[in-house]
Amino acid sequence: MSNGGTDIHQHLWPERLLGALAERSRPPLIRRSGAEWVLRIDGEPEHRFSLADHDPALRVEALDRSGLERAIVSLSGPLGIEGLPAHEAAPLLESFHAGALELGPRFGVWGSLPLRSPDPRAVAVLLDRGFVGVTIPAGALRTREGLARLYRVLHRLESRGAPLFVHPGPDPLEVDQPRDAGTPVWWPAMTSYIAEMNAAWHAFAAWGRRSHPRLRVVFAMLAGGAPLHLERLVARGGPRAAGADPGLFYDTSSYGERAVDALVRQVGIDQVVYGSDRPVVDPPHHAILGPAAAEAMSRTNVLRLFGSEPRLRARIAVAA
Repeated sequence: MSNGGTDIHQHLWPERLLGALAERSRPPLIRRSGAEWVLRIDGEPEHRFSLADHDPALRVEALDRSGLERAIVSLSGPLGIEGLPAHEAAPLLESFHAGALELGPRFGVWGSLPLRSPDPRAVAVLLDRGFVGVTIPAGALRTREGLARLYRVLHRLESRGAPLFVHPGPDPLEVDQPRDAGTPVWWPAMTSYIAEMNAAWHAFAAWGRRSHPRLRVVFAMLAGGAPLHLERLVARGGPRAAGADPGLFYDTSSYGERAVDALVRQVGIDQVVYGSDRPVVDPPHHAILGPAAAEAMSRTNVLRLFGSEPRLRARIAVAA
């Protein structure tokens, strides 16, 4: 039985995107390997997956087993699609967008933008089509220069009252990294992903918040644990207010009880939302900290993340 909660971070590749990736001759691309498929992207080991991982019907069954009503899906930043040249990025993004909007009423969708030449007008187009907000790879936001390049995009999101989802992924101008065949499959998740998220959080604390005082931002994977270093940040002269910013949210993806509890002790339960990162990992249940915390992370805080704009609330299908 559903309790009306929302998982704000899942990945589900529509058939249109899978077909487009299968037709590509250079990464990102997918190829069949026996009963499985192999994903090849620049800078990372090959990743094996099953098409069942991206079956909407099976994903709905997983939501039901979890007691959740809705999942919000996004493109995965490490694919590097946003950083491709515009003539390559645009059709791949549209294959994801068009397919994701057809997934059914149990799914909301984060939109994505080509980032080599970011166009703020595209934000309004995405929101008007029904996307709940925009996701941007952390690598694009981890420096002052990156935030400046995306100022107009973030300003347009802020003016529309829609949130930003910061997901691990490379700088769009640095996506052509060679792949080391000897790298363990878990290596990027424990190194570059954490570093990108950590840097993006600190960059937003240092420069982004002053430029975008009303923008609501949700960081995947607890922002790489960045808020846990607040004491060190303050000791080194950084912005103390970053740890108590009511516009910054943190999804729980890839972490369990100990890490989530530690972050709650630092920023408070009101800033934590449930994100599973399904199907990349087998996630813990959203009630890992008990039913009251589950209610906050999957319902109450999700409503705060998406704000008071009625259309956004309708798209996430969470009862007030």
